[in-house]
Amino acid sequence: MSRRKFLNLSAASAGGLLLGFYLDSSSEDLAAAHHFQPNAFINIRRDGAIWIYSKNPEVGQGVKTSLPMIVAEELDAAWHDVTVLQAPVDAEKYGPQFAGRSSAIPDNWDMLRRAGAIARTMLVTAAAQEWGVAAADCSTANSEVQHEASGRRIGYGELVDIAAALPLPDAAAIRLKGRNQYKLLGTRIPSVDNEKIVTGTPLFGIDTRLPGMLYAVYEKCAAVGGRVAAANLETIRAMPGVKHAFVLPGNGKVNQLMPGIAIVADSTWAALRAKSSLKVDWDESAASNDSWAELSTKARNLARNPRGERLLHTSPGIERAFESTAKNLSACYEYPFVAHVTMEPQNCTAWKTGDSIEIWAPTQIPGSWGGERFSAFPFLIEDLGFARENITVHMRRAGGAFGRRLYNDFVCEAAAIASRVDAPVQLVWTREDDIAHDHCRAGGFHALRGGLDENGTLVAFTDHFISFTADGTNPVDGGAITGDEFPATLIAKSEISQSLLPLQTPCGLWRAPGSNVIAFAVQSFLHELSVEAGIDHLDFLIDLLGPARWLKPGDARSLHTGRAAHVIRLAAEKARWGVKREEGRALGLAFWFSHSAHVAEIVDVSVRNERYVTVNGVYAAVDIGQIINRSGAESQVEGAIVDGLSAFLMQQLTIEDGRIQQSNFDNYKILRMSAAPPVEVHFIESDFPPTGLGEPAVPPIAPAVANAIFSATGRRIRSMPLAAHGFRVQ
Repeated sequence: MSRRKFLNLSAASAGGLLLGFYLDSSSEDLAAAHHFQPNAFINIRRDGAIWIYSKNPEVGQGVKTSLPMIVAEELDAAWHDVTVLQAPVDAEKYGPQFAGRSSAIPDNWDMLRRAGAIARTMLVTAAAQEWGVAAADCSTANSEVQHEASGRRIGYGELVDIAAALPLPDAAAIRLKGRNQYKLLGTRIPSVDNEKIVTGTPLFGIDTRLPGMLYAVYEKCAAVGGRVAAANLETIRAMPGVKHAFVLPGNGKVNQLMPGIAIVADSTWAALRAKSSLKVDWDESAASNDSWAELSTKARNLARNPRGERLLHTSPGIERAFESTAKNLSACYEYPFVAHVTMEPQNCTAWKTGDSIEIWAPTQIPGSWGGERFSAFPFLIEDLGFARENITVHMRRAGGAFGRRLYNDFVCEAAAIASRVDAPVQLVWTREDDIAHDHCRAGGFHALRGGLDENGTLVAFTDHFISFTADGTNPVDGGAITGDEFPATLIAKSEISQSLLPLQTPCGLWRAPGSNVIAFAVQSFLHELSVEAGIDHLDFLIDLLGPARWLKPGDARSLHTGRAAHVIRLAAEKARWGVKREEGRALGLAFWFSHSAHVAEIVDVSVRNERYVTVNGVYAAVDIGQIINRSGAESQVEGAIVDGLSAFLMQQLTIEDGRIQQSNFDNYKILRMSAAPPVEVHFIESDFPPTGLGEPAVPPIAPAVANAIFSATGRRIRSMPLAAHGFRVQ
């Protein structure tokens, strides 16, 4: 095949996806180069080394290990022969490259399997030619082709020259493995970066070092929208180590470049020291004056109306249904803004040379996917004037993301600063910058009503959701709800409506966007209803789910009530649901479906002296279809539970005069290791295609704890965080 030609293969996924595998060179070139690279993901060397490229950013979710495992499984490669390399940013070769939506595995599942199967098919053909036997009589295992009849074996490395000269196989010749043939998938494989991480090998964005590199900080108004009116720049420029200090007017877009002052120095210390001496007169005429106290008051007033300003779904006769129910229950739930607080604060290194710019960034979106909402490319092209072909982005491992690094404001800042400096520049945010200028998880309110019939069945349900808008029309990122949100479509008469309050504070997607807080309100309220009905909560949820079925027929990524019931029962079995505990100790149950995954969690909680809360353990049951890396999957569930637990127990941002009041971990608490509970993770093995797991285990944890506290004390928790109710975590 000629250089830069694509092999197009049809994949059996949503509607038939046409996949392109880019070939780096022709068959003749491959043979001369002493390696075999049938597609962009695989490079097999003559010495038997197998390089597999991981296409998406690694932000702690494990894809640098799990994506190559899919390729290696179909290739029948021995894992010890595999070296995993981070793929360059190249959408033409690899398709969209981003970390988000728990989509890396499901979106790339078919493509990566076919990439491995193509190479395996060509290696089998090469061995069959070498031996003069039929390819159908050959098999593969442990990086070898085998001919059982003669007992011959040959390593993949020995087949490089022959395989590289072969034509690519016809799509019809590609055979994918069945689940019963998997040897690698579903096993526990350590992260390929583990040794590098524990030995301090430079991997992360903040580890980037370039010749002659300078270090930058960027000061912005604490109230978003503020502009620089005056500053003591001459004083700053005269400070030790400072090379540059200048104002950037910004373009007014919080996802790109807000106005501020850049300080560039010969060390991070010198830059931070100079920043502490900055005296800025901010023009706040257009700045935010958001107040959480005022917003809360307005929201509670709106919550008195059972119907929102915008109907997202309603059943005819909903009000008549409530009039005829045996019991009605109403409650209002609320939750605050929270921060992402990734372990590695935002940072980016940029180097402008001539009319080109090169960027090293720990970002979830290193390319142009997502457009102006997420990508830095529109800013680099439209505001800084770089041609698309003159922009190079290098993916760096990120020390956590959770949705914060979907927004590339820190990349735009670094690029804008580097465009004014004749040297590579590394921009570093402090923790205070990170919290003050976060794209927060939006707070919100749910005014809920439920109606029960004489049998205790939930027959009427409404959710008036109160959120925020930045443009006057659309909800802020992470602050939306859909008309088919659980459990509306399971109930005979239901309604979901929405009211939006204006907000300038930047909001963003936070791990399991929307679901992470909607689940708290809805699953806690369902527990209220089960108590009101006098029905065990497990039985109440199972009855609500009804017969096993897809809620969206034909959509294998929709909620399946049978799978939901299965995880609920499995969690209950492992937690010994129904076994009486001592006084002050109880179990709490919650289920949620998000990102195509079904997750149930049961929490064992003790409450002492009506104040001290101990989470003794968490039992999670998870159905994500085919498991790729069991070790990574367990870690994702455990991490999500601790993350969600930390947010529920103690985290909140308060906003006054447009400013976030918290600044660092002294006044924005996170869960300590001593309070982190043991977590048991139980997977349901199934033949369903794999779904992602970075996010789905977050939503059930908050309502599970709230429900356990009620069962232990009789005290109902309807707002986050728990600490605001006077509880202390032990």
